[in-house]
Amino acid sequence: MSRNLAFRIIVAVIFGPAIIWIGYQGGWWLMGMVMLFALVGLAEFLYAEKYRPNRPVFWLSLMTIAILLLVFSQIAPKTVQAYHMMKMMGQENAAAVPLASFTPVFLILFLFFAVSGMLFALGRRSPGELLTSQSRLWWGLSYIGLLYPFVYLLGRVMDAQSDIPVSGGDSLLFLFGVLWLGDTTAMGVGRWLGKRKLAPTVSPNKTVAGFVGGLLGAVVIAVIMIFWLFRNIPWYHVLIVAVGCSLFGQLGDLVESMWKRSVGVKDSSAIIPGHGGVLDRFDSLLFAAPFMCLYFTFALLP
Repeated sequence: MSRNLAFRIIVAVIFGPAIIWIGYQGGWWLMGMVMLFALVGLAEFLYAEKYRPNRPVFWLSLMTIAILLLVFSQIAPKTVQAYHMMKMMGQENAAAVPLASFTPVFLILFLFFAVSGMLFALGRRSPGELLTSQSRLWWGLSYIGLLYPFVYLLGRVMDAQSDIPVSGGDSLLFLFGVLWLGDTTAMGVGRWLGKRKLAPTVSPNKTVAGFVGGLLGAVVIAVIMIFWLFRNIPWYHVLIVAVGCSLFGQLGDLVESMWKRSVGVKDSSAIIPGHGGVLDRFDSLLFAAPFMCLYFTFALLP
């Protein structure tokens, strides 16, 4: 066994159960974990993009992410409850509730765009370089700041809706199971049968066979959950969520790989032994969690 693989196994054995335990605790435990992952992930992004703590935009970005997460944590559960109540009462304008409720989020993003733009405009590089830098920073903040909150919301919203027969902890366990087993089966099937590359310029080691293997791993988790924790949910909903999470997760992994290739780094950092950085370990989570949260919220609500 290689040293890198041994580190991966040790870290997974130690931190995997801890992450699942925090998922079942919910509340500020879950918010703290998501906040930590988001801030560390953004710091990894900023360092790879050559931003350092001596630049104001570094702290502006971290502060924006923290505020976004806190605002999301307060707005989203109330928004889902309001939408649900209006839908139960047959009000036709129920779909307008989410858009209006998230006005503070749009305001925060606008302020970041405006302030960061003014900071870049004062730079000494060419206008083209400055605009490219701000656009990449805007991409990174949106990537982390708009997707990470869904990890928290998946646990919080599920617990807040008594009409959904799924707890927040069970939902997160399902999600992590789909992604972790899917990642393992994708790696195994890819090494065994993988010949055709899935995205050779972005991630040369990923194959079409591995991609299909990841989907099969997700189906295995779906079957387990159908007979274990999700017995009160129609089986096809569980299967759709599992396959959708695997699909979004694997493609989300390619998005992070595309960014890493663009800045010429193999890993976002080395903070997690054997796994790389936070963005490396939880890249698929950023795309799978929004899909699962939105599907459970809008497809399972009466």
